[in-house]
Amino acid sequence: MKQSHLFTKTRKEAPADEASRNAELLIKGGFIHKEMAGVYSYLPLGLRVFNKIVQIIREEMNALGGQEIVLSALQEKATWEPTNRWSDDVVDNWFKTKLKNDTELGLGFTHEEPLTKLMSEYISSYRDLPKSAYQFQTKFRNETRAKSGIMRTREFVMKDLYSFSQDEAQHMEFYERSKEAYKKVFKRVGIGHLTYMTFASGGIFSQYSHEFQTVTGAGEDTIYIDESKGIAINKEVYTDEVIASLGLEKDKLVETRAVEVGNIFTLGTRFSTALGLKYTTESGEEKDVFMGSYGIGPGRLMGTIVEVLSDDKGIIWPEAVAPFRVHILELGDSEEVIKEATTLYESLTAAGIEVLFDDRVGLSAGEKFADADLLGMPYRVVVSTRSMKDGGVEVKKRSEGKGHIMKTAEFLSLLTDTTEK
Repeated sequence: MKQSHLFTKTRKEAPADEASRNAELLIKGGFIHKEMAGVYSYLPLGLRVFNKIVQIIREEMNALGGQEIVLSALQEKATWEPTNRWSDDVVDNWFKTKLKNDTELGLGFTHEEPLTKLMSEYISSYRDLPKSAYQFQTKFRNETRAKSGIMRTREFVMKDLYSFSQDEAQHMEFYERSKEAYKKVFKRVGIGHLTYMTFASGGIFSQYSHEFQTVTGAGEDTIYIDESKGIAINKEVYTDEVIASLGLEKDKLVETRAVEVGNIFTLGTRFSTALGLKYTTESGEEKDVFMGSYGIGPGRLMGTIVEVLSDDKGIIWPEAVAPFRVHILELGDSEEVIKEATTLYESLTAAGIEVLFDDRVGLSAGEKFADADLLGMPYRVVVSTRSMKDGGVEVKKRSEGKGHIMKTAEFLSLLTDTTEK
């Protein structure tokens, strides 16, 4: 991508009403556009990041055995009445509307009910279990107050996976594997070292649910971390009894702020009982299907990455999710520099390396450097009269300090070797 072709441009200031760091940097960099409070559009650079996060999650859900689907956002009242979750007294963040014939509809805020209802057409025997299905689907939540940029919005994409098992034992086998799948997701997107599996309230279904919390001052939750064991406890269940039951020592737990980037729940038979999802055992007995729920918000994850991997100059994208791996800066308007920068761009592109080429004219070196730091690509490569005089191009990793001169072939070899590893 040539930067001169991007219709988006960087901004010096974010909207005055935007307090969160992730939204400030993403708006200034032209990754997202704020439509209204709690509603954002993804622009070309932002969508590239978002799609890479989605693909990482998809790969891990597929490896777990999940089958991808997409359910409708429009939901009919009858689907939700058996669980009493159509009631505004029970769920207070519905967006509801009506068809022209006055039929009442809602915009889905989650999908346990519709998928349970759907599965009743495909699950009838123990031979049909276990199964798991997931989707990346737009949810709508009529929050009283939207905040924290793209980490808490009124319209957002959620990866929600639901598991269907014969009993609790079969469910727990999948549940334990899902923990590992989630850990792989957070490691691959670059925040595994800051993310802890956290024991939280399990509601009526089990003693605990498990959240995945990323340490950040921008977080809404308070957690207590055992660094040696790599686990944490949410403040909502932080009692001496819980600490003891988990084999932890209170004086070794560190209190910190964190943001929830994923969660997994045991649902039991609440939804299957209400919606009639049953199966026949090998002995002919009829039983309710045992269920679980597993969520990650790709946009929320993207916002969290920006919160924890940025500095006073801008974003520091991990290579796995960066919109482009390399950002070439063409400094100066001499024919030699233009030719060298263009040749480098074409060579990297031909090698299958994603490159953003700052070929814009009329900007100072300082302006281009500032934009490069804000946008946060892993490698910044400067082509200038000075670099050419020194025998190559100046290469600098966004996460490190000073750059150094490398020959073009040497830099290409470095990128190729790193990709192969």
